Amino acid sequence: MYKKLCNRTLASNAGFTLAELLISLLILGEIATFSIPKIIYAQQNSQYNAIAKEGIGTVMGAYQKVQLAGNLSGSTTIGDLTPYMNYISTSTSLVVDDIQTNGSFACSSTYPCIIFHNGSTLHYSGASFGGTSTTNANWFHIDPNGAYSGTTNGPDKAVGLFLYYNGRITDEGNILTGTTNSSSSYTANSTKVPPWFSW
Repeated sequence: MYKKLCNRTLASNAGFTLAELLISLLILGEIATFSIPKIIYAQQNSQYNAIAKEGIGTVMGAYQKVQLAGNLSGSTTIGDLTPYMNYISTSTSLVVDDIQTNGSFACSSTYPCIIFHNGSTLHYSGASFGGTSTTNANWFHIDPNGAYSGTTNGPDKAVGLFLYYNGRITDEGNILTGTTNSSSSYTANSTKVPPWFSW
């Protein structure tokens, strides 16, 4: 009798009921619903950040070559640096993302876009440094996926960057007070920095 009772107790504790399995699957599904998009978003942000930094490195390398050649002056433009950059091609018809709060940027013969090997694009104005002080800077934008997302804000927007005459590069949220070039003056605005970009 005791043996039968023990066997019955062991048999009843040997597995999970269907209800317990369904509840477990429901909980796992809820966890996946919230965590998987965050993981994908974090991976995309990391990829975009790496792409932008690669573009920054390309611009910095070109700037250093121009400086070493003795061709750096207050009239130097970002366009003057492009012969020293490694890229696939230029485009005068591509439409890409502009910075946060702006829509698209249309590449043109006046403002061509540089297409890098990783699919990103660099666009810039025709302005020059406009001087040789530490606050003279030219802007350029890097769109990490090289395509227009159709929005004025969001994860795919381009990052706006400033190259100063002394070689410093910074984003729009951290530009120096009194930053200027041959066409305009600028003030820092952190709302123009996309959520994926960080130093």
